[in-house]
Amino acid sequence: MRRPYRQTRVPSYLQQYHCSNITKEPSVSLLGTAHPLSAYLSYDKLSLEYRLFCFSILAEKEPQAFKEAVKVQHWLDAMNLELDALVSTKTWVIYSLPEDKHAIGCKWVFKLKYKSDGSFERHKARLVAKGYTQQEGVDLIDTFSPVANLKTVRVLLALIAIHGWSGESLPEKPVCRLVKSLYGLKQASRQWFHIFSGVLLAYGFTQSYADPTLFVKQTEESFLALLVYVDDILLVSNVDEVVVDLKRLLAKEFKIKDLGTMRYFLGLEIARAKAGISVSQRKYTLELLEEFGFLGCKPAPTPMEINIKLGQDDGELLSDPSHYRKLMGKLIYLTVTRPDISFAVNKLSQYNSPPREPHLEAAHRILRYLKNDAGQGLFYSAQSSLTVRAFADSDGGTCPDTRRSVTGYCVFLGDSLVTWKSKKQDVVSRSTAESEYRAMANATCELLWLNSLLEDLKIKLDDTIVLYYDNEAALHIAKNSVYHERTKHIERDCHVVRERVASGFMKTLHVSSQHQLADLLTKPLTALQFNHLLSKMGIHHLYSPS
Repeated sequence: MRRPYRQTRVPSYLQQYHCSNITKEPSVSLLGTAHPLSAYLSYDKLSLEYRLFCFSILAEKEPQAFKEAVKVQHWLDAMNLELDALVSTKTWVIYSLPEDKHAIGCKWVFKLKYKSDGSFERHKARLVAKGYTQQEGVDLIDTFSPVANLKTVRVLLALIAIHGWSGESLPEKPVCRLVKSLYGLKQASRQWFHIFSGVLLAYGFTQSYADPTLFVKQTEESFLALLVYVDDILLVSNVDEVVVDLKRLLAKEFKIKDLGTMRYFLGLEIARAKAGISVSQRKYTLELLEEFGFLGCKPAPTPMEINIKLGQDDGELLSDPSHYRKLMGKLIYLTVTRPDISFAVNKLSQYNSPPREPHLEAAHRILRYLKNDAGQGLFYSAQSSLTVRAFADSDGGTCPDTRRSVTGYCVFLGDSLVTWKSKKQDVVSRSTAESEYRAMANATCELLWLNSLLEDLKIKLDDTIVLYYDNEAALHIAKNSVYHERTKHIERDCHVVRERVASGFMKTLHVSSQHQLADLLTKPLTALQFNHLLSKMGIHHLYSPS
């Protein structure tokens, strides 16, 4: 009998949902997808305590708007608590708006707070000002406030693993005329940091030059470091009693909340064992896949196709570019623990204005790649040595729009990957040797910063810093100050490599292209080469089923 063929459509009442068709094919699971998330994400390797923590932070979702939160009593209570706190601290006074002034609006931000053991602590609501409506010169003058570099967070985590230090975290028509600063104002973080840093300096801390949000205090018996990211604080010490004393001091000056042992900091999930520390963004990745409808997608082996050719004017313009820009913004934050997607994200971020269809398809491939191992992260071994080695590389001007090269480098503290970058160079290079030499210069500047940070943390390295490179011409330029036609036009700042090699700060060594780890940060690779290099970068697959 002939079977009728007719087009099937999703019912109108399900248009707002991502629906999966359940078929009788053996390759399709009962969950309605051929690629269920359970096949790529497992919690079997976790301890019971940490497994409960992972589940609890996914149990409830935070409302995105006031109209959602106002329907739930828990959030109403949290908003009333916030208002009572603002009134008790006399944050504002009721005032008539002058005719020549304009009022700055406000909005609610909602957050779920968890204890260090993963159990739910409270619903937190915060009233913030709409600082984006402020006018410079009218509502504010100075806004600059230092924010902790996330590279510093990774360095601290690597040192915590090596030395066995403790790590803990702390969080912070009629119109209202502000007497004190309110969250959301452009100058709010500046005012907060000015007061907070003053208290720490008075207590005997020294402010780091490499990262102004890092404060260090060392005595003969103890070492204490404090890192500030707006109102989130990370404490690191080798003596627990010193941490307790500092908490008492801060509690006298500010209203702080002790979150206990570090488990969840700035969206980073931190698992600690005797072998070392694992850092991932599992929750963030799962929420990203869910938001863009890729939880049931077919995974991709690599974040970018090897022979892909992307240009500024290729393909049709997107009707809604905000979708692409939102996705890229979220992917950029995911590169904090995912060096494997750094090149692809950096490449696609160049097409934010205006994005086109091929760019969105390439961005969706990154999401498909993330489905492979949503919990992938970094591992900082407790047995790692106090040595620094770096790998740098350049792709040789493959950008079809600008002909500029891409610089890629990664830096290890022992076996722990602490910093990396994939970025297009600022100028066009006249030769391969020049672009490679520029990549070495960028990596050298990163090594100078890392060395300065380690000095501020009172860490002494066991050996000379090593920079590995696979281009013989660039290595010869770094070691020999011989005049050459190919290098006479290179800017002086690039010769920081030669200067630091001559001073003994570091040494350069050749590495074959097959073992050049920075290749992963400069170009698309085959799945075989990609996985080979990634396996040597200290990547941890804590949630993989196998």
